Amino acid sequence: ARGTGCLGPCRRRRGPKPNDLKAFARWAEENTGRPPARLFAEALLLRVMESLGEQVAQCPERLALLLFGILQESGCVENMGKARFTIDLDKLQDGLPQMSHHSNPYVQCKMPSGKSERGLNFDDINESGIQCRDGVAKTYREPAGVMVVLDGLLRFRTPLMIKMYCLGLAGYIYLGSHCGDDITTTHNGTLWSPKWLRINYIQYTALIDAVVWIVTESLLLVYAVWQRWPSLCHRSPGVPGFKWLLRHSLIISASAFGGGAVFSRAAFARKPWECAETDAGVCVDSRTDALLNVLGVALGYWILRAVVFSFANTRKVPIFLHGTPGSKARKHSGRGLMQSWKKDLSTNMAWVLMLGICICIEVTFLLPSAMGLDWGSLCGWDAFGEMLGLPQQPGVCTGPGQFSSFKCMSCISGVTAGWAFIFLGSLLDIYFVFYMATAVGGSVMGHKRRLNDLKNTSLPVDLRRGCGREARLFERAFGPGWHGIWSVIVETLCRESFIGISEMAGLLEAAGISVDEAPLGEGRERVIHLSRFPRVAAERLAMFFQSLKWIQEDHPSKGMSFQSDTDALTGVDFHPGSIPTLSQIIPVYNETVIPPVGFLSGGSDPQDACNRGSDDKIGLGDLTLPPLGDGVNTNLGFMISQFSDEWLNLAEQLYRASLLDDSDPVRLYRDFVRQELQPIVVEEIQFWAALRMQSVAKTVIGALQYGRALASLPKIREYYARFPDSRVADRHLEVILAHQTYGNTAGSQENDEAVLLLLERYADDPLYLVFDLNKGSSSKLWAMVDDHLKQEGGYEVSGARPFEQAGVKCKWDKSRGGLCVLEVLPRKFPLRLGEGDFKTQGKAGNQLNGLRFASGHYVQTLDCNMGTFIGEAFKVPYVLRLFMPLDQEDRTAVRCRFLGFREHIYTGREGMVGKCYAAAEWTFGTIYQRFLSGMGMRMHYGHPDFMDGFWARNRGGMSKASPVVNLSEDIFAGFNVRMREEASLHVDALEFEKGREASFNAASNSFSKISGGSMALMRSRDTHLLCERIGGLHSLGFYFASVAFYVSNVFVDITIYLYVWMFILFNLAGACNSGISGFGSLFNTAWVISLGFVTLLPQLFELVLEYGAARAARDVVGSFFATVLFFIFQNKNIASSMYEGAVTGMARYLFTGRPLANQHLTWKDIYITYWRSHYQPAFHLLTSCLIYMVLATSNEVIDNSMVLVFMSFVAWVITPIVFSPLPRWNLLCQDLQDFAGFIGGREGTTEDEIPEVVSRGRRGVVRSLYECGLAQEILYWSEQPLFSLFLTLVVRVLLLAALAAIVPAEILDFVPIYLVVLGFSWVVLLGYFTAGLSNTFLLMSCLIFLSPLAFARSILGARSDSPSIQTRMPEYVVALCAFLHLLDVVKHLVLVLCRAVFGLCPCSSENSRGSARLQECVRLCFVYFFVHQKNVFQAYLIMLINTAVASLLTLFEQAFCNMHTSFLLNSELARVSPGHPYMEDRFSSDSELDHPSSVRGSQCFGIKDIVCQSSEEEDSVSDEAGISEGDLEHSKLARSGGEGHLH
Repeated sequence: ARGTGCLGPCRRRRGPKPNDLKAFARWAEENTGRPPARLFAEALLLRVMESLGEQVAQCPERLALLLFGILQESGCVENMGKARFTIDLDKLQDGLPQMSHHSNPYVQCKMPSGKSERGLNFDDINESGIQCRDGVAKTYREPAGVMVVLDGLLRFRTPLMIKMYCLGLAGYIYLGSHCGDDITTTHNGTLWSPKWLRINYIQYTALIDAVVWIVTESLLLVYAVWQRWPSLCHRSPGVPGFKWLLRHSLIISASAFGGGAVFSRAAFARKPWECAETDAGVCVDSRTDALLNVLGVALGYWILRAVVFSFANTRKVPIFLHGTPGSKARKHSGRGLMQSWKKDLSTNMAWVLMLGICICIEVTFLLPSAMGLDWGSLCGWDAFGEMLGLPQQPGVCTGPGQFSSFKCMSCISGVTAGWAFIFLGSLLDIYFVFYMATAVGGSVMGHKRRLNDLKNTSLPVDLRRGCGREARLFERAFGPGWHGIWSVIVETLCRESFIGISEMAGLLEAAGISVDEAPLGEGRERVIHLSRFPRVAAERLAMFFQSLKWIQEDHPSKGMSFQSDTDALTGVDFHPGSIPTLSQIIPVYNETVIPPVGFLSGGSDPQDACNRGSDDKIGLGDLTLPPLGDGVNTNLGFMISQFSDEWLNLAEQLYRASLLDDSDPVRLYRDFVRQELQPIVVEEIQFWAALRMQSVAKTVIGALQYGRALASLPKIREYYARFPDSRVADRHLEVILAHQTYGNTAGSQENDEAVLLLLERYADDPLYLVFDLNKGSSSKLWAMVDDHLKQEGGYEVSGARPFEQAGVKCKWDKSRGGLCVLEVLPRKFPLRLGEGDFKTQGKAGNQLNGLRFASGHYVQTLDCNMGTFIGEAFKVPYVLRLFMPLDQEDRTAVRCRFLGFREHIYTGREGMVGKCYAAAEWTFGTIYQRFLSGMGMRMHYGHPDFMDGFWARNRGGMSKASPVVNLSEDIFAGFNVRMREEASLHVDALEFEKGREASFNAASNSFSKISGGSMALMRSRDTHLLCERIGGLHSLGFYFASVAFYVSNVFVDITIYLYVWMFILFNLAGACNSGISGFGSLFNTAWVISLGFVTLLPQLFELVLEYGAARAARDVVGSFFATVLFFIFQNKNIASSMYEGAVTGMARYLFTGRPLANQHLTWKDIYITYWRSHYQPAFHLLTSCLIYMVLATSNEVIDNSMVLVFMSFVAWVITPIVFSPLPRWNLLCQDLQDFAGFIGGREGTTEDEIPEVVSRGRRGVVRSLYECGLAQEILYWSEQPLFSLFLTLVVRVLLLAALAAIVPAEILDFVPIYLVVLGFSWVVLLGYFTAGLSNTFLLMSCLIFLSPLAFARSILGARSDSPSIQTRMPEYVVALCAFLHLLDVVKHLVLVLCRAVFGLCPCSSENSRGSARLQECVRLCFVYFFVHQKNVFQAYLIMLINTAVASLLTLFEQAFCNMHTSFLLNSELARVSPGHPYMEDRFSSDSELDHPSSVRGSQCFGIKDIVCQSSEEEDSVSDEAGISEGDLEHSKLARSGGEGHLH
């Protein structure tokens, strides 16, 4: 009823009355007088609504509103009798048709209803439910372009201002610290009795604070009204209401009143020069006699500000809506008022400590670096009079008319840049301090969690009965049947080839059991020394035994206690019903399921190191796909070089299983490549490879480990013996392979066959397939679904089918030898809604498709690059008890909604790129998340977190899928938990495996995707709510839990440019480097800290904690150079992605492909990937450095202030080549030829190719340099909002004006030379278009710019080369840069006008007349304003640099025995002769396969000797343990599920 009679958004609102809603809420919560049948019917109604609502399941508040309407309409609220529930499908799915039609949130389009609206997303649908709207409407305006920057500043204004207050306090302390010059930091009184500069400081900082808050709050009012205009006068969290308006108006009023009072009563005074040495005489500050009168108003202002700031930033509970409605239930679940208060107190104390450290850093390090840096002392500009308090000093701005001189403007700009540098430094120091606190605090928390030596393999494991420490731990944690669990663990390691058969027998014997699980006699147990076993198996076992301490501990804070008889999995009184059900969902699009034979045996042909066409035909097609391999080794051969000991184990096992004639690993490889093996052996090799790469099969096998672990428990087997038709453990676990493209034209036949192979191979496990049935699905799948529905009854197909989309759940039927459909859920809409780049997120939609069929109490989603060790699977039941302890009966009091745990990044073994990325990811997944959990700010950052299944189904799903905004879809589920005042815990007792990118380009794309998602995250309404309502110091925690890492990289990147331009400005002013000498050390330190300290310190602490100091030192020192170089490059990658996300408003998903580490990086692919993110900024930075160098040379200044800046340039340019594997001469020539063809290619140059150019630019499959640059230009000028383009133009014009004011007129006189050159060049370009796009004319237009001296004398006369060309070189260089900027401004002006004229209709298609004309204008400007020519010049420079670096690497490789290969890939591959394929060269020379000492710890033998020795060792162990070879083989095959199947 609010808003009756109002105009605008405050029209009359129809919908349920608030009192009715409150009464309904009480009725639903109390559940009094309602029989179980009625409660079941209501729950069923909600579940049906969630299923039929399709993507609306992500909008729980909308579903709640519709549920209320259905129940109210049925009359069941007042009547307990029979009721009929009627679901209006159109109303339930309201919003989905609109999203299908238009989902671009930045532009308005005419909708089917006739209205012109911005694109909807799921948050709009959900908020329409909160606002009780009858229909769905747009409720929020997402910012685009430069508005994103304003949006970010306003949202994170609280942590920003907290940090500024710390800087302000540091400045006050600094004025008396004696750390700067004498006049500034001495004789200013004490902290409590200030004088001179400190008295002035208290007053003018109050004025600055008042102005900042007036501006900020005014912008916030205007911006919030614009952003929330569609929701004004509707009640929902985050929508400005009367109280919000009143509060912020009072802040503005209080700031204005306080600032005015301070200004009117201000008493400023200059400090005399004499006071630098003494306090006596004229240095007595007369204001100290009445200090309280002088500072009373200012102090009163600061007190008022502290009170207002504290009350304005109090924490709002709930931030959004309570996830658990009852306060009593929240208290029982550990989230009551007292528990929250204690948590908040400890968190706030931690932040106060960290902020205190920041203040100390700023006082002792940051501010002293700016010694003497002020406008008065350095420039002689006394604009602020007595306010600053410093004495007057003459300078370049002193005297009449000097203010407008270029020297004065340069000096003022330089000082301003210097203080901007200090400002950014103050924002970065909290970033460094937080990482230091993470290292220390996370390590302390790790000690409390008993993580010391968690993976230290040097510690012995004693499983001897009665006296063994680990034996006692094992028995208490798992019960008296622990020997059976140990047997399953060891045999699984052997089955997966991580240990050999002899090692398996030895590990079993150490526990007193034989291979067939029969007990051995007394005294046969032995102590296990894990350091003598393969590293992967040793670390897995070390982690397993160390984590047993956590299982058997009591956890009073979590309401858990451990009783071995009932809680241990093989305890005497253990009951299968105590294990909750778990659904594991694996969303798949078109990732590799099982590596095909062609992929494994391919990669060694020289053509495999070149770009490929879509049909994999050599030299045919567009040649835009990445290479297949490295051109020397097969992909299987490279994998064997990484895991040579595991390949030996596989050969032994196949031989023992009578599948090979001998156990020769070389022969096994060669027979595979020659396709001379049995199909069953080929299949085993494929699965061996799948378990060692990022594949779907690895994830599925890992997920099934939990079911196999349960199936090995005696009580579980007894339970399922009563249900012979059930698969063992299928009532406790289901693994759902949610395949989005199975049987579809968008998928691949190879993957479909691999999926069927997986289902058939694991038919006895609880594995299910859920696929998306749509128009692209095969007729066979449609027929299978039709048959199932007909068998169920009530379904007939006559003509058109009643549905076009469906989710289908099926399993493998062993009796029929094919798929069997279990459930079909028809849909009206596809999984992805929208069009083009604004489709909803596919992964989130696929997760939801799988969730609809999930039945577990708890849900886990696994990416297609994960895996699980079966030892960890045995711990899952214990970890799941953290949700709800065994003795707790109230389901509403769940302890947490998300439960995170450790990740082991297994791709750390796959070369140096994999190691660098793995180290960063592992640090984030362990010590960083542990510390965030302790600070109460851990979010859900992805998989493999467990989550409460009830929560996932009823509170918006496992992720969000709105286009553009939710690119990083998983973290929004964490935001949802935090906004609803629920918990997201983290434990270290469990660890799953996860893969990350191991190839350099793939790793860069991964960083780019996450960074773009972070920029999109900043514009979401979730971030808006959290920032506004989470509270003061908690806002700092949220900042670091969300975007701090990425924003801080942007700050570091900005400081590089600020640093260079500060030196340029001071040299233009003639001040040389006076006054800024401290900035060199400050910049160098900040640069080094950001690269080394931040990335390595937490990693070092965690390594020391888990592995010991020796291993930590070895890992950190050994990879220090590679890590620094890698992250210099990736930090720039992150910053560039953030810039692009802010400017374009787009957050595109980048498919990395997860290739092997040896995949060749072609120069063409490298250039396309990095030309905008690295190469253009690198050359801009180099140009700035050159300008500084010529200016410094003319001023006779010689220093090394640009060394680290030049290092940045070098790192940005050469790093991809340094991390490109296997350098060799033929590959260099091949890359050089292909890249030269790419630069000079004519694809995309004609007018009729423009649509294809745009399409290819969106997909990133450009064919030539021209096409690459033109596509980017067209996309930018076509898709950017006109307002953003106009603002960009204004900024460029202002920069041009500043350039004209700063640069001396003597230099600007040289600009007309280039204008004349441009005129001649345009004449040549006219010939370029007239002659049919002749490259000759294009080259001539570039060469003209290389000869400005030919025109200089005719324009400037003798001045052009007098006294010499070298003397005039600074003028020529700076004038050229100024001219290029002028040319860029003119281009922007022309294209903004074209966009305004031709692009007035933002929803017109690309083929429309206006859009075509705009694209033609862009095409002409692309050449006439020398955009393409600059790209060509840049590309040729990159080609020269690549050639030089690749040549040096090739020489280095040949001179130092493949040291680069050893550094980048592995030492085993480096033993092979250069250019020779691994496993096909002379293995008897140096290969690890010929050196069992590296695997078995004995002397060197040939390949045949290895097999013989391995057999002798196994015979020896078998004889000692009383085991025959037949027993070994029998046990092996019995546990494999069939003859020959080893996995």
